[in-house]
Amino acid sequence: MITGNKGEWSEIYTLFKLLGDKQLFLGSKDIEKLEGIVYPILRILRTESNGSFEYSIQDEIILVSGGEEVLKIPVPEFKQKAKFLLDKIKINKQRTFSIPEIEAFMQSINCLSLKASSAAKTDITIVVHDQRTNQQPTLGFSIKSQLGSPSTLLNAGKTTNFIFKIPNLKLDKLEIEMINSIDSRSKIMDRINEVLQLNGELEFIKTERQIFANNLILIDSKLPEILSEIVYQFYSSDKSSISDLVENINTKNPLGFDISNDHKFYEYKIKRFLTDVALGMMPSKVWTGQYDATGGYLIVKENGDVLCYHIYNKNEFEDYLFNNTKLETASSSRHNFGTIYEENGELYFKLNLQIRFIK
Repeated sequence: MITGNKGEWSEIYTLFKLLGDKQLFLGSKDIEKLEGIVYPILRILRTESNGSFEYSIQDEIILVSGGEEVLKIPVPEFKQKAKFLLDKIKINKQRTFSIPEIEAFMQSINCLSLKASSAAKTDITIVVHDQRTNQQPTLGFSIKSQLGSPSTLLNAGKTTNFIFKIPNLKLDKLEIEMINSIDSRSKIMDRINEVLQLNGELEFIKTERQIFANNLILIDSKLPEILSEIVYQFYSSDKSSISDLVENINTKNPLGFDISNDHKFYEYKIKRFLTDVALGMMPSKVWTGQYDATGGYLIVKENGDVLCYHIYNKNEFEDYLFNNTKLETASSSRHNFGTIYEENGELYFKLNLQIRFIK
């Protein structure tokens, strides 16, 4: 029996839905269809434990090939199964669940698992016809579903900690313990406020892991400093969305850019960062700039629409990421941040970066 959560079942839904639609619709920054622009789908490729399979579209027939046998399935059958699966995903209240009726159909078309096997960020590989260039590129997409809980864009870890020094404050062990023992709902913000009330300040020193720092510098040499400002703003204000936080630091201009001509330095650099994270950059691995998901994102909306954000349409993709993500507080005990600690007679404080989709 195949069981999965809403996000995992959404991958199968996407396969069925796209084969039923026979085309990809492009999405706007507001997660709405962009009218008049579609990519006709020629083939969808999937790697399973028992081999690779190709779902090719010919008029109203889907040909399923792999190995010897070729199956012919009418397009309306995929439309019907997609609708049935969407309803089942929506009404299910369990964390993981099975859908036996869909499982039988999946097996009949050599679709044996919920997730296509891949170590990269690619969940589905699609060959489209690009009418503008008259080419047929093979594109890898990462699938993000709005049917379940919002997914993370950047997962927290010790790898995403930012280290701040408290240079102008002397505290004894008892005072440090007192601040660290603040256990309110907004405990990290309250601990920072306590430091500020004692006339202390937090000064960014470095990220906890050098690989992450170098990945950020590769994208933009000022990115560690910019992100440290955004992280600090998040933990010391009521703002959490990326767009609000960037607007905040744009006004303050902590890096002293020349904004006399209204250059959007912070917004541009953060959009580059979000795009690289979306398409392959991981904090713990050396980033070369090579994208894993060569197409972009497919978003499964609550109404069942599947929208494509493509790196050909770079502006829409960047705007979507910028307008639909927020910072959130991960577990401070697990990732070891949010407390004052002493090293070589100096006081330090770590803050953590985790980014999640708003919906």
